Amino acid sequence: MDLDWSALGQVTAVSIAVTVAVVVVFALGVLGLARHEGAREEGAHEDGGGTSSLGAAQAGLCFLACAAVVAYGIYLIVPQFH
Repeated sequence: MDLDWSALGQVTAVSIAVTVAVVVVFALGVLGLARHEGAREEGAHEDGGGTSSLGAAQAGLCFLACAAVVAYGIYLIVPQFH
């Protein structure tokens, strides 16, 4: 049995890269959520709530992107979805 080590290396590299990308996007979502909460605590008195809405939008988009990646991964793994 001949094992193609380059294919295994490619799968490993892609898996690590996607994992790091999802963690970074999730961290950006947490940062946006913190920005939203911080602006809300300050009352957003100077910018009229712009920072608060920007943080909420950033968090929502990042969490939505993470959910989409997880859903796609589940779709690839579970054969009943094909």
